[in-house]
Amino acid sequence: MVCLLYCTKSLIQDTMPRIPFFLACLACLLPWCGTPARAQVSATLSGTVSDPSGAVVSGAGILVKNEDTEAVRKTITDPSGRYQVSALPVGRYEVRVSQSGFVDEIRTGINLVIGEDASVDFTLRLGKSSQQVTVNEDAALVNVTAADISGLIGERQVKDLPLNGRSYDELLTLSPGVVNFTAEKIGGIGVSNSTVGNNFAVAGNRPQQNLYLLNGIEFTGAAENNMQPGGTSQELLGVDAVREFNVLRDSYGAEYGKHPGAQVLIVTQSGTNELHGSLYEFLRNNDLDARNFFDGASAPGFVRNQFGAALSGPIKKNKSFLFGNFEELRQHLHQTGVDLVPDTNARNGYLPCKLASPAATPCPASGLSFVGVSPLISAWPVPSPGAPDFGGISEALNTPLQTIRDDFGNVRLDQILTSKDSLSAVYTV
Repeated sequence: MVCLLYCTKSLIQDTMPRIPFFLACLACLLPWCGTPARAQVSATLSGTVSDPSGAVVSGAGILVKNEDTEAVRKTITDPSGRYQVSALPVGRYEVRVSQSGFVDEIRTGINLVIGEDASVDFTLRLGKSSQQVTVNEDAALVNVTAADISGLIGERQVKDLPLNGRSYDELLTLSPGVVNFTAEKIGGIGVSNSTVGNNFAVAGNRPQQNLYLLNGIEFTGAAENNMQPGGTSQELLGVDAVREFNVLRDSYGAEYGKHPGAQVLIVTQSGTNELHGSLYEFLRNNDLDARNFFDGASAPGFVRNQFGAALSGPIKKNKSFLFGNFEELRQHLHQTGVDLVPDTNARNGYLPCKLASPAATPCPASGLSFVGVSPLISAWPVPSPGAPDFGGISEALNTPLQTIRDDFGNVRLDQILTSKDSLSAVYTV
């Protein structure tokens, strides 16, 4: 039994009841607790074992070992020489096949990814079982058991590719049929027809029709009918917490659904037997920014700091593993605005007029008294230097400050109970 406990809390819209954490853990121990999520966040390894003549080998021992955690799964081949090991966490694996009268064969370097059904076949050689043959070869990435159209974004792509704002959902466009629809969205932040996150149209479907699953559990944003998660910065934080994700486009199995668009499967990092840590900060500012057509004499101020830390390792070697990550985004952005204000002549009591001759400037005084309204006129910003004059009206440039703070945290505990039972608990804020 593989049991998955997942809790999430949004800083924008907290809909999770404040129930004690241990009660949720007890509920997770129910036999059915991990069944739906298990197929969506794990992988399956299967294949056939044969001898040099091509005849199948039944009763052969299959030992599958996770190279990161030393977790072991065992099975034997059936009368047809086939084996299958399901609900394997994503990661690197080693497979050993042994049978009396044959040389043991070991296949290493098998990298299983999220949702994969990998097929690895073995041909045993005649010889003593004390001998062994080791082959370092990855399993084929072609899924031969289903007709899913998917786009895997692996760990190396998530971690190494440059991302503006470190929003890993921008990598969705690496898959065919995916269009970033963010510039076309309408409505304000948080209203029913919009969202703070990025929008993606997949295979012609609306952005609202996509479903995002984090460790097999629905992962949504703050809007009522838009499923794209994201913070007020419009970034989806958590690059260091995400191991990989997969985009299922059109034809996917019955374990997925609820929305007709893409199914985006995201799996977080797990701890291993080795201690790893990182401390980071990313800085972006306007020092090298060019001013645009509407800016004043210089580009408006902009400072973005993204900093955080990640730590993973064993609590008890080969048994308990912990991963934690915290990331914060702080942004101070000035954006150029233009206000229409009374020009200098209007402030001095000269109103616009139609001149009889271009030489007859300036307009004659209007004779109006500004004693009562001059305080109101003075409340308007003064025109910016060099601003155009539109006959009584000019422009005043301004750069209001927009301040954004986003926080992201993720903690994952993996416990190997026995060779057949494991527990994973994830808390994301």
